[in-house]
Amino acid sequence: MALGSTLYTFDIDLADSDRGVYETLSLRVPRHPSESEEFMVARLLAYCLEYGEGIEFSRGLSDPDEPPLAIRDLTGRLQAWIDIGTPAADRLHKAAKSAPRVAVYIHKEATQWLAGLAASKIHRADEIGLRAIDRSLIVALVARLDRRMSFALSAGDGDVFVSFADATVTGRIETLHMR
Repeated sequence: MALGSTLYTFDIDLADSDRGVYETLSLRVPRHPSESEEFMVARLLAYCLEYGEGIEFSRGLSDPDEPPLAIRDLTGRLQAWIDIGTPAADRLHKAAKSAPRVAVYIHKEATQWLAGLAASKIHRADEIGLRAIDRSLIVALVARLDRRMSFALSAGDGDVFVSFADATVTGRIETLHMR
């Protein structure tokens, strides 16, 4: 028998001063049985940091041809492909041909991955936004992970602050470049 997804509920007060985004979000996020907690937390952070009209969690792991996050316009046309982790060069090539904007949120060591991308042919490679999430932020959020959570997330100048009732965890989002 196949395992089902585990549903997490997040109530988030979002303040992204760089983009002027201030929202209260109530999200129900399924975690696929093959998805690590680190990947899910990175997916949630990316959702918050990319939040805007038309953003949605896609089928992701259930449909490998779709990005984990997508932004679509009112006609349903893909405007942004947002990936998590270290996707293969051919996946990034496809993403860059499918959407006007591509972003990748990396939640683990990326040195070898970046070296591999540099040797690959990727459509509009110089336009792909690569953002490394501070590993200590991922670890701290996974340690606090619960099926129902409430917190405030503030972002600005590359810093991310996640405030709970009893503590605040912090980290940085670094911009990376394909060489």
